[in-house]
Amino acid sequence: MKRIAVVEDEVYMREEIAEMLRNTGFEVDEIISFEDTAGQLLRLSPDLILLDINLPQASGFQICREIKQKSAIPVLVLTSRDQMRDELHALELGADEYLTKPCRKERLLARTANVLKRYEGRSHMLEGPGFLLDRQTYALYIHNRSVVLPGNQGRLLEAFLTHGANPVKKEDLLTALWGTTEYIDENALQVNLTRLKKTMQDLEMCLKIIPVRGVGYQLIPEGNNDA
Repeated sequence: MKRIAVVEDEVYMREEIAEMLRNTGFEVDEIISFEDTAGQLLRLSPDLILLDINLPQASGFQICREIKQKSAIPVLVLTSRDQMRDELHALELGADEYLTKPCRKERLLARTANVLKRYEGRSHMLEGPGFLLDRQTYALYIHNRSVVLPGNQGRLLEAFLTHGANPVKKEDLLTALWGTTEYIDENALQVNLTRLKKTMQDLEMCLKIIPVRGVGYQLIPEGNNDA
């Protein structure tokens, strides 16, 4: 049974949507606390998120950005905001669908089914700019081709992608590679980072790995010199 998380702060609307989805055969998680909403959603790891834009604490735009930086969970934006600029902004952030409410039950269910169908078999995928990484096999899908990364390179790239735009501590990279931070020569980490950098360059990934003083390393777009 597919699980859908409903992120809507208007109680009546949320309950109506949740009941409709349950009656259709979905399992539903209702988000009722809006502290660290993105963190809640990432921990729930549903098959689909129905996301409002106007929310307390963080906006739906911020939540969508964080979700898409750290996971491949599909996001269907369901909002009363009907301006084209809002729709385009949501899509630029990675939203998979954008519907304005109120909308007919049949339309919402059809769009929900379409998004879920597109994502079948992709729950173990991580998304980067212009590519997908299979967390199980470390197959990288980019530029209409697939390349299987060596294990260590795959583990490093996975660690960077799961941290989104945030720096990754050296300790986290060591743990990703070898499951421990003990007795590991840091030169070994440097060797593996250098190999991943070369692979990224060969595949024209438009990303680079930079050191972050006192922290570790960060994966950023080419042309961005922020650390």
